[in-house]
Amino acid sequence: MFKRILIANRGEIAVRIIRACRELGIQTVAVYSDADKAALHVREADYAVAVGPPPARESYLNIPRILEAARQTGAEAIHPGYGFFSENAGFARAVTDAGMVFIGPRPDAIHRMGDKVEARKLMAAAGVPVVPGSPGTLETEAEVRELVAKIGFPIMIKAAAGGGGKGMRMVEQEKDLTSAVRAVASEAQSSFGDGRFYVEKYLSSPHHIEIQVLADGHGNVVHLFERECSVQRRNQKVVEESPSPFVTPSLRQAMGEVAVRAAQAVDYLSAGTIEFLVDGERNFYFMEMNTRIQVEHPVTELVTGVDLVKAQIEIAAGGRVPFKQSDLRQNGWAVECRVYAEDPEHGFVPAPGRIDTLRLPEGPGVRNDCGVYEGSEVSSFYDPMISKLVTWGRDRAEAIGRMRRALSEYMISGSLITNLNFHRWLMDNPRWNAGEYDTRFINQEYRPTVSVQADPEVVAALLAAAFALSRNNHRQPSAAPRVETRLSAWKTLGRMDSLRR
Repeated sequence: MFKRILIANRGEIAVRIIRACRELGIQTVAVYSDADKAALHVREADYAVAVGPPPARESYLNIPRILEAARQTGAEAIHPGYGFFSENAGFARAVTDAGMVFIGPRPDAIHRMGDKVEARKLMAAAGVPVVPGSPGTLETEAEVRELVAKIGFPIMIKAAAGGGGKGMRMVEQEKDLTSAVRAVASEAQSSFGDGRFYVEKYLSSPHHIEIQVLADGHGNVVHLFERECSVQRRNQKVVEESPSPFVTPSLRQAMGEVAVRAAQAVDYLSAGTIEFLVDGERNFYFMEMNTRIQVEHPVTELVTGVDLVKAQIEIAAGGRVPFKQSDLRQNGWAVECRVYAEDPEHGFVPAPGRIDTLRLPEGPGVRNDCGVYEGSEVSSFYDPMISKLVTWGRDRAEAIGRMRRALSEYMISGSLITNLNFHRWLMDNPRWNAGEYDTRFINQEYRPTVSVQADPEVVAALLAAAFALSRNNHRQPSAAPRVETRLSAWKTLGRMDSLRR
């Protein structure tokens, strides 16, 4: 087993990895930008290394600085988390070339599954069903029109190198085609440095279902069942659950078997996710593979009892998947709400800022993977995730009831705006509670102009607190309370705070 691991990430996922390492007796190295010098992951790690200015391309995406931080701290392996370098074959190769272990798939698997068009071809050859669409990349609007004449509207235009909901447009009518092609090509170039795109048939009433897989270097591959990820805004997930209320036992078995076959087709290693679109008749089609740990992995952990981050580390150290497919069961139900600094009333746009008050929910069946603390800042430079609130119950009703209760306890205030009220609205929505929803749910159901009913006592308390704080600030402008963000001297002496240049 490794003695020291560098985490090439930030926020809640970095904290999550630190906790897994701590349970395994492994020391951790955090990296941080100037904007994150007081971040929670920096406080929690055994060592911390500054790697550059706030823009990610100058810090968290700076390969030489990340590798130098690992070398100087004696890290034997690097865990990329999700985002940033997690699906970057070049970084994975640079880590191994530097004599360290990349905790994730082999570079070749990342490369092959990272190109969505090539991945579709590979999966089709392996007998995995794919959504009808273009056989390869397209370059012109004329090519798109030629394909539409065969498969018809609606269609999805997608960036070939895309991911995370970026570089995608759904087109329902011919009049919108020109602008959609231009928008996808432009966003693909700006986001991924690759303007290529492809087209898929848009499925009616689609569900976004993903299958978690886990594979080791000894030929063992298992799946850990499904996650329902259809509650999305801007093509990005915001709420997930496992099991899916839409998936039948026979569909679950079929999708699981196909997911294992897909992983075997690329000689996969570590944790990964096969993502499917499932239509209203429960026909499923391969969409893409995420060659990393997923944001929503906690719901799988809660219903299977498998620590996926620990498993990644143990597999990277040469270990085997410690169970067979027949050993795995789904126990109970789990729901995850992604808590963001964003404004649902205005299109879910990011709304970062300082956190002045933070009270996290607790109690039976509640898990909170959090990357902030009271007094910290949700930076405008990065993804505005605050935490992932997850609840477990013996059945779906109990999991939702616990989520409803946990959300009522979750209090956060400051100069930021959060989506907590959106989640509270969702837990009371009849369609959500009935499990009758698909990827169109938010667009169909959520009306930003409808305010969420608030507890009058809570409103009164918040108004009183705001009034008192306002009076205090006017009286003593230089004496506003602050939260100490400096690390203890003992801990500072025990770590490397910046790279030697």
